[in-house]
Amino acid sequence: MPDVISTPRGTDRFRLAAALACFAVAGVANATVDGLALTLAATAVAVVGVYALARHAESISRRALARTALALWFAFLATAVGHAVGLETLGAVAPGPAAATVVAVAAVTWATLLAAAGTTLFLGLREYGSPAPADDAVLEGETSDYSSP
Repeated sequence: MPDVISTPRGTDRFRLAAALACFAVAGVANATVDGLALTLAATAVAVVGVYALARHAESISRRALARTALALWFAFLATAVGHAVGLETLGAVAPGPAAATVVAVAAVTWATLLAAAGTTLFLGLREYGSPAPADDAVLEGETSDYSSP
């Protein structure tokens, strides 16, 4: 009997969490800093996030990827409501320092936007790469009466 307990495929969400964290850090760093070196560092962190998201996308089924993309788009739309209200207004209403609330909402916005776009892109690429369903009549060697010579 093996010592390792097998887990169902797609239960490891560490890569998705790592991608969300990378996107949040990259978005906040790029939005608040004007330096070229930090912008390049934020870009590198975002690339690592894309890699982690791609690895997560290939480890789950198409259906799970579609559900993840949909959930991330809903999460992004929910944070967009906060932007419509105004980040400073949210900072004034939320307990704690207003600046921390503004940075947190911006981080969640960037993370959900980039992750939702990435999962949608990877889902589209997976659908584009899947073979088209074959016609049963062609597989069985039958031809239609309407086929052209």
